[in-house]
Amino acid sequence: MNVKDHFVNILAAYEVSPTIITSLWQEIHTAYTGPDRHYHNLTHLEKMLDQLLPVQADIESWESVVLALCYHDIIYDPLSGNNEAESAALARKRLHDLPFTNKTIDLIGELIMATKGHQFSNEKDINLFTDADLSVLGAAAGTYHQYAANIRKEYAVVPDTLYDPGRHKVLRHFLEIDNIFKTVWFRERYEQQARRNLDAELNGLLKA
Repeated sequence: MNVKDHFVNILAAYEVSPTIITSLWQEIHTAYTGPDRHYHNLTHLEKMLDQLLPVQADIESWESVVLALCYHDIIYDPLSGNNEAESAALARKRLHDLPFTNKTIDLIGELIMATKGHQFSNEKDINLFTDADLSVLGAAAGTYHQYAANIRKEYAVVPDTLYDPGRHKVLRHFLEIDNIFKTVWFRERYEQQARRNLDAELNGLLKA
């Protein structure tokens, strides 16, 4: 099943009407297929889902994780520092009138907000979620190179003189922390390759 199937099945299980489900998914689809979405698009959601499915049994609130996945980048403006907060707010607004508990909705908001800093959490679901979000860092070199290129496209309005120092700071941050990935599952699979990828991109910026 793809992301849409999981989204539809979760809402249908709560007896949300097909009309409402279709409307909510159409909003998500439209947001993630915008012309400026070179990386933060539906493919990103599908890749995250692919990373989370193998650890589904370890996730306490699968429905919260899937719904957070669908909404975590629904608002995405590269020049804004409030994307996560605005995405979380929209998720809360859309889910508030559906038969989800406040606890579930609050967790969805926390999951989305956690993608802002990708810090270690005491909540296992949050750590697995944010690790899945970062898993592209540990992809094969060619895939990582395309990811970095797509991120640059999303910042097309920003000149190199401003983009490169900002990107340099992000790369150094990840390289300097003890563990990029907070869970053993993701760390064993992606930590070493992620550091090679980040180091290669950083060296490329330094030589530019």
